[in-house]
Amino acid sequence: MTALEDVAAERRRQVEVEGRTQEGDDAYLSGQLARAAACYALNAGQAGAQLMPRTSHGIPLAWPWADAWWKPSNARRDLVKAAALIVAEIDRIDRSQADD
Repeated sequence: MTALEDVAAERRRQVEVEGRTQEGDDAYLSGQLARAAACYALNAGQAGAQLMPRTSHGIPLAWPWADAWWKPSNARRDLVKAAALIVAEIDRIDRSQADD
């Protein structure tokens, strides 16, 4: 699979397995999707992983959701998750602007 195929597959997984819906994404009005993506992207790089402020449990302080939802793995996988979350945020923005 290519990187773009992996990102599309991850987004499908987020929807089909994690139950993420457009309606649920549309409720994130404070940048939660972008912040989650940033956390995974920073975690993928050693410098980012070291510089990102974290709780005593290792969860990034910027992580917008419950600690149990923070599931880092390896650099490539974290970047795929980040990219899929960015796609979700872009789609959310596009839907919100279509309503204007």
